[in-house]
Amino acid sequence: MTPAPAAALRDLLRRPGLLQAPGCFDAFSGRLVEQAGFPAAYMTGFGTSASVLGLPDTGQISFAEMATHAGNIASSLRIPLIADADTGYGNAINTYRTVRAYARAGVAAVQIEDQVAPKKCGHTRGKAIVPLGEMLGKVRAAADARAEQDIVIVVRTDARSVAGFEAALERCLAFEAAGADVIFFEAPESEEEMSMVARRVKAPLLINLVEGGKTPLLPRSRLEALGYKIAIYPASALMAAAKAMQRLYARIRSEDAYAPGPDQVTFEELKTLVGFPEYYAMEERYKG
Repeated sequence: MTPAPAAALRDLLRRPGLLQAPGCFDAFSGRLVEQAGFPAAYMTGFGTSASVLGLPDTGQISFAEMATHAGNIASSLRIPLIADADTGYGNAINTYRTVRAYARAGVAAVQIEDQVAPKKCGHTRGKAIVPLGEMLGKVRAAADARAEQDIVIVVRTDARSVAGFEAALERCLAFEAAGADVIFFEAPESEEEMSMVARRVKAPLLINLVEGGKTPLLPRSRLEALGYKIAIYPASALMAAAKAMQRLYARIRSEDAYAPGPDQVTFEELKTLVGFPEYYAMEERYKG
């Protein structure tokens, strides 16, 4: 029997080594993460806003849209999904509902953050954070929801760019004491800062690696040596997909006799990637 998503992720967190969870922005990219052999995937809010609405990650996507998207991705995977839930979509009571909804949808871990709504992408400007007491209420509400339906609680602070390093670290320690399973210090600006966080926080630590962002892109071995447990790469696949699609659309528009290039999978390969062989097998099994 396949273990429940949260239990599967907790088992991975107990194992030695760094857990890499590449970003996925829809069910198809999530399947590609799994097929590449990764043990977990991360549903990115940036990628969800871009792929579902075609809008920037600035709090414009709703709770219902995010929860539905998370459920669609989780249901397509056999590996645990860590999913962005922004600010919890309201106060502590809204956060309680959000966590329960994500758990019911099959999400292994839900990520909530301490930004003022509407939030902004962690590596962009103009962020503001809620008072610490308000955020601790959300963490306690998330923990209560977890007690009713198991899910891993990832709590993120964006205080580094708003109130400074020490204030952000103190928030992480407070979140840990309030019951967070995983701590997410967003956008440390140097390896030294990353090391200082790892020395102080005892809960598993998540690091966010964004190409062109504020945090150094350290090697996997160095992240593990520093003490980080989860590394997410939220925008990498979206960046690669955007460049590949721009090139393809330019070729279709400019070439008189367009033909597929070597950087494309074949149609047969695409059918396999989305699961046609499994579908055909089920057709045979359930034929009248």
